[in-house]
Amino acid sequence: MTIGQLCERSGLGLATGGDVSDTVVTGVVYDSRVVKTGDLFVAVQGEHFDGAAFADDALARGAVAVVAQDVQPGTFDAPWIQVDDARATMAVLAAAFHGNPSHELLVVGTTGTNGKTTTTYLIEAILEAAGIACGRISSVSYRVGQDERSAEHTTPESPDLQAMMRKMVDTGCRACVVEVSSHALDLRRADAIRFGVAVFTNLTSDHLDFHGDMSRYFAAKCQLFDMLADTSPAVINIDDQYGRELSAAVTRPVTYAIDAVADVQTERLDLSVGGIELDVRMPRGSLRLRSALLGRINAYNVLAAAATGVALSLSSRAIEQGLAAVERVPGRMEVVSSAADDVSALVDFAHTDDALRGLLETVRPLARGRLITVFGCGGDRDTTKRSLMGTVAGRLSDLVVLTSDNPRSEDPAAIVSDIELGLTGGDTPWSTVLDREEAVTRAIREARPGDLVVVAGKGHERYQLVGMRALPFEDSAVVRAALKCRRSRSQVG
Repeated sequence: MTIGQLCERSGLGLATGGDVSDTVVTGVVYDSRVVKTGDLFVAVQGEHFDGAAFADDALARGAVAVVAQDVQPGTFDAPWIQVDDARATMAVLAAAFHGNPSHELLVVGTTGTNGKTTTTYLIEAILEAAGIACGRISSVSYRVGQDERSAEHTTPESPDLQAMMRKMVDTGCRACVVEVSSHALDLRRADAIRFGVAVFTNLTSDHLDFHGDMSRYFAAKCQLFDMLADTSPAVINIDDQYGRELSAAVTRPVTYAIDAVADVQTERLDLSVGGIELDVRMPRGSLRLRSALLGRINAYNVLAAAATGVALSLSSRAIEQGLAAVERVPGRMEVVSSAADDVSALVDFAHTDDALRGLLETVRPLARGRLITVFGCGGDRDTTKRSLMGTVAGRLSDLVVLTSDNPRSEDPAAIVSDIELGLTGGDTPWSTVLDREEAVTRAIREARPGDLVVVAGKGHERYQLVGMRALPFEDSAVVRAALKCRRSRSQVG
């Protein structure tokens, strides 16, 4: 289509800067490095750079025009479109270019601090059990039809998001479940998506380096629910204080809870090493649900998914079958050890104090010996949670090994010093091994038979961010190698 047609379909007017109306556009792009001939380049403000600085590069690679903020005539030797908000404009342009695919899908958005990924997997399984072909966009991976690839962001930039949804439609999907992060909402990545359902899991301290305080963090999450039509359901955890506030503000709440009185409420909850079994009271009667996932924190995720099924009027059979079908979620309380090992080991994404508390409280009963926790905190991120995570680890572990997470531009030793403030004065011993591979390896090598080693913070990630580099690294692979080495030593012994 031409730029004129694209702007007409997206409801945007054109600024002066050259006759661009009849210029044919073959894509909407924000990264100059991937521009192809015919693309429309949108110069967005990034965390470290202004996209306008790369406009010349984009034009040299074949971009036919530039969309940017505060551009003066003559800045670029090419047609340009001036806009007030490049990110918001990019989302609208991308949706229009791909024919508004969210209008052809049932889009379920999940948001919250903890539980988004697992809840997304569970909802996807329920929809599939109901015979509704479903795509998934999560922090672990993007699944479009039969294709699945590792995720780069929890929620991709709007052109990538719209392109994936269009491919979902073209490959026969009728629904899409997508994690919607607070960053994505504030950065307008989810603009121009028509959400059929929105799910709120919980809100605890995280990302305050970006949002500033809990009030603004919560306000960012609430943007997802502002996108809902009045007739669209909002599935909300009202055991969470922010969830209770949100449920009072939306038009059509469908609430769930373990403790509070809710639309979908637990009547009986049985947690064991074999998983979760719960009896749930719903508006249309009671239901017995089973899941192979572990712990109270996953019981909430199960309830969130079941409540979504209720909100969509899906059958009880689909809800039961979908929940039972999910045996594991990568990097979420993922057991890596096997029956051949004399110690147990699992990997989890827990990177906040609340998530770490829920994880350790859940797995504590599984340890026949000591509970050993290996973790660190990310650099250039919310510093307030570091000592809190140290306190939680010290209170719930028998031994703590502090290490590097994704240090980014920070000194890993300085990050660990912040964590140690929460451990100082407690009774739990801890050690520091800054090299993460060595920390994990040593924890498993020195564990006693019957101990449980928990490696927390990175979960499914396949890289470690050090400075400006993304180095290949996967916790589960390191754990498997350490366990294999331990078995070999045992056999030799």
